Amino acid sequence: EVQLQASGGGLVRPGGSLILSCTVHGFAFDEQMYGWFRQAPGKGRKGVSCISSRHGSTHYANSVKGRFTISRDSAKNTVYLELSSLKAEDTAVYYCARAPDRLLSLQEYLYDTWGKGTLVTVSS
Repeated sequence: EVQLQASGGGLVRPGGSLILSCTVHGFAFDEQMYGWFRQAPGKGRKGVSCISSRHGSTHYANSVKGRFTISRDSAKNTVYLELSSLKAEDTAVYYCARAPDRLLSLQEYLYDTWGKGTLVTVSS
C-alpha cells in the first residue's frame, strides 16, 4: 500500500523549534519530489517546502525561508521538515506529499500521494 505518514507535530512556544517527519511506504523513495504543505485554521492549504530525493535540491515558500529546513534520509525512507523561530502564524496542520521527480514546485496538482496531516500549534 502506497502511503506517507507524517508525525512530529505538537504544541510549541513562539520562537521554539520542532522537527516533522514523513515516512514513505509502498514505493521507491528515490526519484521523487516530496513536498510539505500546511493548512491554517479557516484558510486554504499552501505549499511550504519541497525537495528532490535524487538531487537533494530544495525550494521554500518566502514565508518560511531562513526558518524552515527540509531534508531527506534515503536509508530511512524519510523526509524531514525542521521548523525554527516559530511564530503564531505557523500554526497549521502540516501535510507531506509526493510527486514524480521534476523541477521543484509547490503546485498542489503535481502531487499525487498525500499523507494525513500533523498539527503544529505555536502558542505561549
